[in-house]
Amino acid sequence: MDIIKIIGIAFVSVIIIVILKQYRPEFAIYASILAGVLILTLASNTLSGIIDMIKSISSKTNINSQFLMILIKITGIAILTEFAVSVCKDSGESAIASKVDIGGKIIIISMSIPIINALIETVVKVLP
Repeated sequence: MDIIKIIGIAFVSVIIIVILKQYRPEFAIYASILAGVLILTLASNTLSGIIDMIKSISSKTNINSQFLMILIKITGIAILTEFAVSVCKDSGESAIASKVDIGGKIIIISMSIPIINALIETVVKVLP
């Protein structure tokens, strides 16, 4: 089970970070980033299986695969943005974290425009 691995990495990392903060606080952030990357890597392995399943379902249905790919990319951007925001906040840089958060939201909105456009076109066709 991947969650056991993730929790194990998190606990070991927290212990290492607490010890590092006492003796070498400048290295604590590097340990935190490394732990985050390891956890993201484990989670991404599971995510790739989900993406394959979504692609399989979309090929069997009448759903536009371009829209599904956009949704998958948006989800990835949201996850990576949240990770970067967390790292910035852990580093004590909440101002940068808020800018990263806003940047991620703007990119997500810009990527979702084709889906919004198709939705509006569909609504216009249905209305008299």
